Amino acid sequence: MKPLVQRTLVAVFVLALATPAAAQEAKSAALAKQLAAKLEAAKLDSVAAKDPTTPGVYIGALYIPGFQLLTISAKYAAPVLLDTRLTNKEYRDVYLDLNSASERDTKFFIEDLGLDGLKAKREENQPFDSVEISGKRTMFDGEWKKQQISEQDYMKLFATADERYAQMLTALLAQLK
Repeated sequence: MKPLVQRTLVAVFVLALATPAAAQEAKSAALAKQLAAKLEAAKLDSVAAKDPTTPGVYIGALYIPGFQLLTISAKYAAPVLLDTRLTNKEYRDVYLDLNSASERDTKFFIEDLGLDGLKAKREENQPFDSVEISGKRTMFDGEWKKQQISEQDYMKLFATADERYAQMLTALLAQLK
């Protein structure tokens, strides 16, 4: 084989291996866009639901058009109150209650800046997403060293957060149907 052909094949092989990981979109990406579009169409700024995967857990989201989606899931000490608010479609109140009076150890809070699902690393000149799990905040800005965690732990945390966020968004989309 000629050296130029060999180098070309090697380059193509390396790109083929690198592309899926780099191009792979987060599970939450399409769901976040769908939820933002449904909230926009319904002229709503919030939505809430019971978590279908975990008894006693509620999910709420606050939509800031064109900017961000703040989403929380947690247990709440007075579930009857939240059930009543869900029945009355008082979604903003459910979101606020979860944010202020939920059980801290069960709290899972996502800040999706850009309304495009979670991204593991900040794009140039763009804001970054973050997650708070049981009181510990992680910023998905690609700066894991500054947060005193390894890249492997950072990526594992991102995968966990993206999976959970996708579940939360799915439940909220079902509530709007």
